[in-house]
Amino acid sequence: MAVASSSPEAEAQTLPHIAIFPFLAKGHTIPLIHLAHYLHRYGLATVTFFITAGNAGFVREGLSGVAAAVVEMTFPTDVPGIPPGVESAEGLTSLASFAVFADATSLLLPQLDASLAEMQPPASLLVTDPFLHWTKAPAARLGIPKVSFFGISAFAQVMREVRVRHDPCATLRPDDVDADGHPATFTVPEFPHIKLTFEDFMAPFGDPASIAPMMELDGKLGKAIEESQGLIINTFHALEAPYLEFWNQHVGPRSWPIGPLCLAQPTATRPKAQRPSWMEWLDDKAAAGRTVLYIALGTLAAIPESQLKEVANGLERAEVDFIWAVRPENIDLGLGFEERTKDRGLVVREWVDQLEILNHISVQGFLSHCGWNSVLESVTAGVPLAVWPMHADQPFNSRFLVDELKIAVRVHTSDRTIRGLVTSEEISEVVRALMLGEEGVEAGKRVVELSASAREAMVEGGQSWKSLKEMISELSMMKLNGNEEVSLEEQVDA
Repeated sequence: MAVASSSPEAEAQTLPHIAIFPFLAKGHTIPLIHLAHYLHRYGLATVTFFITAGNAGFVREGLSGVAAAVVEMTFPTDVPGIPPGVESAEGLTSLASFAVFADATSLLLPQLDASLAEMQPPASLLVTDPFLHWTKAPAARLGIPKVSFFGISAFAQVMREVRVRHDPCATLRPDDVDADGHPATFTVPEFPHIKLTFEDFMAPFGDPASIAPMMELDGKLGKAIEESQGLIINTFHALEAPYLEFWNQHVGPRSWPIGPLCLAQPTATRPKAQRPSWMEWLDDKAAAGRTVLYIALGTLAAIPESQLKEVANGLERAEVDFIWAVRPENIDLGLGFEERTKDRGLVVREWVDQLEILNHISVQGFLSHCGWNSVLESVTAGVPLAVWPMHADQPFNSRFLVDELKIAVRVHTSDRTIRGLVTSEEISEVVRALMLGEEGVEAGKRVVELSASAREAMVEGGQSWKSLKEMISELSMMKLNGNEEVSLEEQVDA
């Protein structure tokens, strides 16, 4: 990018000013922090980040090096159904409480309303998570275009639309099986090669106790996207072209693929003395010519200790080198497991830089819950996956990676349901297939090709760069009919 001759102050006044408000969960916040880095790196916009005080430290650390303003809001206290002091979804205990938490964010509306009105220069565009479904009203009152940033794949977004259009669960039943005893499937009319099960469609709503509140929240989420001036998707055209095109031609609002945003994350440049112990361990494995499996199973799903012991037993049986980021920190993985596997395994019970680990030359496989952020990080690093979906969009992602992209092998539960037990035998078999089998070799070849395409998309002049620049140009010039006299109570109800 050419160096501008104007001063930073003058440049800031001429650039579009983008307000960003993520849902209060790290997995939703991180890609928007990466978006701020991307906008800053290429001089596409100035940024103001809205967040609550309890999450502000995490955001400020992530925005290091970005000339972004951070506006702190006060999260309401004593909200029924939310543990005291919890300001992030990671502190919740169930999907039912997740729905309560998402709706409770609407209590931030007066603060957002006032802060948007005070922004100088005024906001050109509001980028917000559709879980914050109530943010349309304050943006509309000020005439600010609002774009939804939903951190799932285009594939999952289209399959969500399929569920709404066709109601496949009206004909599928949880216990229906085919001639081979496998769960019965629904053939997607718009994409006949895709066959999905009852579990795939119902996983976003969790256990039976949470289905009603989660379906209600899902309806609000869908309306928030529908009423936006656009939909940002953290993906790239070469990865999901058919689903991006279907969305734009048959659903809407227009989607803008601007990822994978993890490539905008600044590269870690720690002095050797500050290099984490797990990276030094990986260096030793690389020096010994050993390949390593990385295991991380997400931050939101509470995995029972008994299940994690099955994972430990499976890793021990598989006899492959591994590094395992374990949560929660105090979980018991079985008597003597870490001692018995210390020559080829490392259990890490603290936060790790996942992208840094995946990009290490020794890491050649990733056992993942198949959250979209993790998928993109693995794709950009050129690392094939073993996918173990647990909830939300993860079953859709796993179908896409295994059946269509063919860059992953699937982990199956013993009863083929999302909530069923994964045995140590299954873990061992899948891990060996990924790390030692032909299936893993072929998946590795394909994901390396996708990695190259991802990097091409994100450089200046690439498809994702062009998409982001075009979106900003089109939407920041748009001025909605604002200044409507709408009470805050009416805004929340909307």
